[in-house]
Amino acid sequence: MATETATDYTLNELMTVLAAREIRDGDVVFVGIGLPNLACNLARHTHAPNMVLIYESGAVGAVPDRVPPSIGDPALVTGSLMVASMQDIFQAMLQNGKIQVGFLGGAQIDRYGNINTTVVGSYKKPKVRLPGSGGACEIAIHAQRVLLVCKLDKRTFPEAVDFITSPGSVSRGKTRAQWGMPGRGPVKCITNMGILEPDGETGEFVLTAIYPGVSFDAVKANVGWPLKAKEPLGSVELPTRREITLLREKLDPKRLHIK
Repeated sequence: MATETATDYTLNELMTVLAAREIRDGDVVFVGIGLPNLACNLARHTHAPNMVLIYESGAVGAVPDRVPPSIGDPALVTGSLMVASMQDIFQAMLQNGKIQVGFLGGAQIDRYGNINTTVVGSYKKPKVRLPGSGGACEIAIHAQRVLLVCKLDKRTFPEAVDFITSPGSVSRGKTRAQWGMPGRGPVKCITNMGILEPDGETGEFVLTAIYPGVSFDAVKANVGWPLKAKEPLGSVELPTRREITLLREKLDPKRLHIK
């Protein structure tokens, strides 16, 4: 059963499984709530039992017995290695280069992986005012590698974001190295249609893998720039029955995230 491919899974479950597989055993992961949080807990129960979860609220090495609905959930404290101040989390750990993986998403993600969670439209007169950065900007700059998890949609993936909240591979015409940013930035964007990764020369997101039953034209129609595809275009290893069983029966039995 451990390696038997599942035949029944949702797109949210597929995205969660693929995100979980990006985590290596022993990684220190800065995670929020939602599918990334679920992915981290799935990784712990499968191939990465020694990963360390860090939440913005201050829980370090959290081992929740259920998937918490918020970063302030008491379940994060029980069994954790320590509970620190937010200042310690960001200064001593994130800015000090101790975080291997940061998970991010956003209202807009552009062709270079820049993320907008601030405003839609003009900053002075926005159409929509969004929640803002929180810790996302710091994660994008300092985490050794950043994983993005987001559903493809042309409004969500424009050619250029309306506001750069969290920098990607190239921001305002400069590379991360030119800006002096220590982390690698976005290394992969896991979507509901395929996988986007930055091109090694330009930093622009290109399609590197596609899901069963999805065409390149369908993916291309859901981004706001002339999307390129890696040749040959790869596929993904589908979820196993064990991974789907863990998600449905142990990690998210109420279907809060995988519905």
